[in-house]
Amino acid sequence: MREPKKLNRLLRVRTLQLDQVRADELRARQRVEQEHHLRERIAALAADVAPAPAPVSAANLIAAAHYRDRLHQSAQAAEQRVAVAERGFDAAQAATREARRDQSAIEKLIVRAEREAALKALRALEALPPTGRNRHDPC
Repeated sequence: MREPKKLNRLLRVRTLQLDQVRADELRARQRVEQEHHLRERIAALAADVAPAPAPVSAANLIAAAHYRDRLHQSAQAAEQRVAVAERGFDAAQAATREARRDQSAIEKLIVRAEREAALKALRALEALPPTGRNRHDPC
């Protein structure tokens, strides 16, 4: 049986760790959302630079082609960043589940220790000699 002070200290530590990994998970989720938003923005910019059917000068065509190429490279990089962010988010979720599991284990140990202490106290009470006195003489 563990000491209640030690279990309570472990619970506080596990709770702090759980809060930290939940904050990490939140940051990872926000990063995924930011990367998705950036990818959509790059896709919208690339759609705006699509070749136009109207006649334009050669310099404009060259500039548009260069800009489209750069946007295409940015879109590929954004896809990679989204994939990395999603993997980070998955890892953060796994860490949160593990921290929650650790905290639950400590909580169960505390409940078990309290139950054992209560049973021990009951057994100690049962072992006491009877103290009741008969107030009246036999009639």
